[in-house]
Amino acid sequence: MIELLQEYWRPFLYSDGQHITGLAMTMWLLSASIAIGFVVSIPLSIARVSPQFWIRWPVQFYTYLFRGTPLYIQLLICYTGIYSIAAIRAQPLLDMFFRDAMNCTILAFALNTCAYTTEIFAGAIRSMNHGEVEAAKAYGLTGWKLYAYVIMPSALRRSLPFYSNEVILMLHSTTVAFTATVPDILKVARDANSATFMTFQSFGIAALIYLTVTFALVGLFRLAERRWLAFLGPAH
Repeated sequence: MIELLQEYWRPFLYSDGQHITGLAMTMWLLSASIAIGFVVSIPLSIARVSPQFWIRWPVQFYTYLFRGTPLYIQLLICYTGIYSIAAIRAQPLLDMFFRDAMNCTILAFALNTCAYTTEIFAGAIRSMNHGEVEAAKAYGLTGWKLYAYVIMPSALRRSLPFYSNEVILMLHSTTVAFTATVPDILKVARDANSATFMTFQSFGIAALIYLTVTFALVGLFRLAERRWLAFLGPAH
């Protein structure tokens, strides 16, 4: 145990001096994927609740596709499947993008979390009190202003408890990144186990790191809920 800690604590926790590894890599994958997924999911969630079928159906198909297939398969398709297409390799920009394991991994993670986040936000929009929308319209807010100033701010606040679950699940899902040779926490643990045959210690340290990060995220979201969801509590 002591030998393992002495040799591998640096790769587990941060850069090994040449590359980002372990916790730093995992947090980068998580931050990049949820940031991209969050930004893209806002307009998609609005389209998801659109009364126009031709606007709503493509988003619905996308969310069903990515929520109905395992993230592991999505990563394999992005990492090896797409690059095997000759037309992709023939385009210099696409060839450069899909040849990089990090790009493929973040793309797969972002598409996956965006699908779930879109449905979370769309559900929050549908559950809004009709009186809030009518009051905003009475003040003259329509179109994009209605969504920008009333609907989306309220929907984002109401969806915090559900979105926090998605972020934590995405943290745990980053463990499949080792498939694309990305040196995240699990990849470091696997390397440590291969080098020392100390399986319990190697994966035990990885589990403790994931547990610590999860508790930190839960605490941050609880603070956010207390601040932005206080209006839903009982009046005093």
